Amino acid sequence: MLGLEKGLAVIACFDAAHPRLTIADVARMTGLTRATARRCLITLSRIGYAETDGRFFTLTPRVLKLGYAYLASTPLTAVLQNALERLSEAIGESSSASILDGGEIVYVARAATKRIMSVGLAVGARLPAYCTSMGRVLLAALPEAEARARVAATERRALTTRTVTGVEEVMALLARARAEGHVVIDQELELGLTSIAVPVLDRAGRVLAAVNIGTQAARFPPDALVRTFLPRLQAVQADLARIL
Repeated sequence: MLGLEKGLAVIACFDAAHPRLTIADVARMTGLTRATARRCLITLSRIGYAETDGRFFTLTPRVLKLGYAYLASTPLTAVLQNALERLSEAIGESSSASILDGGEIVYVARAATKRIMSVGLAVGARLPAYCTSMGRVLLAALPEAEARARVAATERRALTTRTVTGVEEVMALLARARAEGHVVIDQELELGLTSIAVPVLDRAGRVLAAVNIGTQAARFPPDALVRTFLPRLQAVQADLARIL
């Protein structure tokens, strides 16, 4: 099983910033020896999850089977996708749903009406939790000590001049999220982008995911975002709570 753990760590090295990696790159990023990284990459290539030109390795589309296994086996994602499509059709704005994975959010459903970020988002995309509306909603749902540990363990970079990075400042915003039941982000992730998120609850009140609406700050500054879209999100929240 250690071999499985190492193989998955190697797959996780590849992302939008690192689509092509050498054995040395993988060894450095995973902490594995070069020999172990080489064996993992050769094995992944042999079973069709990676390919190489002799120096650089890249993942193949077969890796998508791993993510699809989660999406296909989790009814929640289908329910969320249907809800987001109805929401975005009604308001003409992009909406998304995500879950928490460590210090990041992972998109599990999305209905995009327009591209609002410089980086394209799709199911499977990851963003830092500390400076995203859905991330703060999901962190706020954790016990405070666990939320603090995840925030502290995250590399909290200032993505814009508005990004809140201090642990205590983020924790204060999480406390506010618990009290208000929603989170608004004003250009912390990317200049010109605002978003608002609420938690997705089951009938027992447990937080399963988060949903948000993202748009341009010039059209919907924070006050307008809350006034216009919070009631819509709360309606979706109530509908989902009756189903889940």
